[in-house]
Amino acid sequence: MTFAWYWHLRGLANRPWIFAALVSWGIAFFEYLIQVPANRIGHQELSVGQLKIIQEVVTLSVFVPFSVLVMKEPIT
Repeated sequence: MTFAWYWHLRGLANRPWIFAALVSWGIAFFEYLIQVPANRIGHQELSVGQLKIIQEVVTLSVFVPFSVLVMKEPIT
């Protein structure tokens, strides 16, 4: 979801917001196609709390490099 939520701030900064929203929704759609089945499969072995913790770890593991490498933001 990092790309869907933040990439448009840099990659589509000169485009109208509606275009950025449509692109972001398209990216999010494909991410959800992966995430929903993964949660259903994971819930067979893990609790909802464990799945959420894994989600947060993955989110930070993706967001920090994305923020530094793509968005050119320093870690502060």
